Amino acid sequence: MDAYVQSTTQQGITSIEFFHPQSNSLPGTILKELALAINHAGVDPNTVVIILRSGGEKAFCAGASFDELMTIQNEKEGLQFFSGFANVINAMRTCPKFIIGRIQGKCVGGGVGLVAAMDYAMATEGADIKLSELAMGIGPFVVGPAVERRIGVTAFSQLAIDAGDWRNAQWAGRKGLFAEVHPGDAGMDESLEKMADTLRRANPEAMAEMKKIFWKGTEHWDTLLLERAAISGRLVLSEFSRNAIERFKSKK
Repeated sequence: MDAYVQSTTQQGITSIEFFHPQSNSLPGTILKELALAINHAGVDPNTVVIILRSGGEKAFCAGASFDELMTIQNEKEGLQFFSGFANVINAMRTCPKFIIGRIQGKCVGGGVGLVAAMDYAMATEGADIKLSELAMGIGPFVVGPAVERRIGVTAFSQLAIDAGDWRNAQWAGRKGLFAEVHPGDAGMDESLEKMADTLRRANPEAMAEMKKIFWKGTEHWDTLLLERAAISGRLVLSEFSRNAIERFKSKK
């Protein structure tokens, strides 16, 4: 299947689904389309609540596209690529609608950042997480503020430093990244549908005001995340990063 971002709206619930054949990795085109879809749903009067999900069964999101990382030739291109993550997170942050996440599988790097930027994330027991950026010679600079906001600096630093090991869904649930952890897809989907149905009947103005409160103190992220993107865009050009990314690709 080809990569895609699709949005459907029914009875006030907008479902935004992204897919990439490489474990739902995120090239620049997908990041751009995700940000546009979230921004559109945020201003769509027919949308009351948003569900963010990915296609497939095994992985929610593998993070940055290794293939695209290897094509970056200079700092300008590096900034442009990593700004894609900044734009998606900022779109989620400023969206006046609640974003509920469906996490059916593993999350790596930027995928963890997407989950952290959701307002409420439901996951299955197979949704292990990992911030692998340091192992690739960079660091979780762009997604870091969202992850730290969600789980605290101590848990964030553990993930960022221990870049080679997975944390299981129960760990992520205890730290607050996942609001709910279910044994399988059926229980998660039942809970997701129930919550979405409840929220679509709620007062949109009240939810928008609540979201402002939840995200208070992040108003500077428009600048901060782009500054962080510049750091990643510079580091990814290093010989260390090039070699590390090649090793990661060879394992796939």
